[in-house]
Amino acid sequence: MREGSPTTWKHNAAALLGLAAALPLAQAATRSGEQVVEQVCSACHATGANGAPRIGDDSAWSARAAQGLTSLTRHALEGIRKMPAHGGNPGVSDYEIELAITYMVNHSGGHWAVPIDKSAPPAARSGEQIVREQCVKCHATGVGGAPKIGDHKAWIPRLQYGIGALVRSAIQGHGGMPPRGGMADLSDAEIRSAILYMIEQGTPRAKTARARPSLGGRAQARGDFRLVDGTEIYLGVISADTLREQHLRTLDAESTMHGGIPAGSGYYHVNISLFDGATGEPINDAEVTATVSDPVMGGETKNLELMAIGNAISYGNYFRIIGGNQHTIEVQITRAGAPAPITARFEFTP
Repeated sequence: MREGSPTTWKHNAAALLGLAAALPLAQAATRSGEQVVEQVCSACHATGANGAPRIGDDSAWSARAAQGLTSLTRHALEGIRKMPAHGGNPGVSDYEIELAITYMVNHSGGHWAVPIDKSAPPAARSGEQIVREQCVKCHATGVGGAPKIGDHKAWIPRLQYGIGALVRSAIQGHGGMPPRGGMADLSDAEIRSAILYMIEQGTPRAKTARARPSLGGRAQARGDFRLVDGTEIYLGVISADTLREQHLRTLDAESTMHGGIPAGSGYYHVNISLFDGATGEPINDAEVTATVSDPVMGGETKNLELMAIGNAISYGNYFRIIGGNQHTIEVQITRAGAPAPITARFEFTP
């Protein structure tokens, strides 16, 4: 046929009309496998027309199921024997074809899992959702030595190397806990959210509010408070000598955090508490680093590890601060979804 002939024009016009008719279907919400089968596949598969395997014929589908979903989907997309590509309906998406095939296999003696839409970004589950669905199986009662939900005394020693180390341990698996808590599809961020949720449950809302430092009085006068981009940042610094005296008689979980209270002189524990300036809620999903420096000795930068002590959740680590010079403590806070990290600077003289 010559280009531009009436026959060619009619062929192209028909193709364009068919594509235009399919577009609303392609843009619509994903249909279930049952819906696709009813609207498209049942024309042949309900009765076995044109040699199509009939829905409910276990023997006919068993041989096809043995080929696997990927192979059957490719056949449906490309067309096979008397079945045209996409089952004759180009408005059916690749994922909908997978759902339809799975539906027909499962109604013909199969037991296939419903496939996921690999082209769609996964919807993040909340920490609470994950805990209620999976983690409670062990952490509700402490099965196999698992720290119970909300038991701070059990969780504190596990936080001594920071929340990041605890997340890595959960990803890898620990003791009787399988990798990712037995849910292979959990993302690293979801695991972190689940762990934080379990720790937080021992922190009643009313007590958390009382644990929030006051905006007035000593904290504000000493310069221990900053408000940056809607985030309240509170600084606390205490000498390792003081902590050592407090924990001299009792070696509790708090005394072992960050690898234990360092020996020697000149060590201080730097603690940062974060709150949402609008709601007053504590912030526990941040990555916090601190740099402590002075003009003579230079600076030292460390990650501040998430801590749960009593009813307060904060971030901390030990630094060596020696000499009588004024030191600068610069804190950088990074949160998922935030456009950029925020920074706060404090002055501290030992």
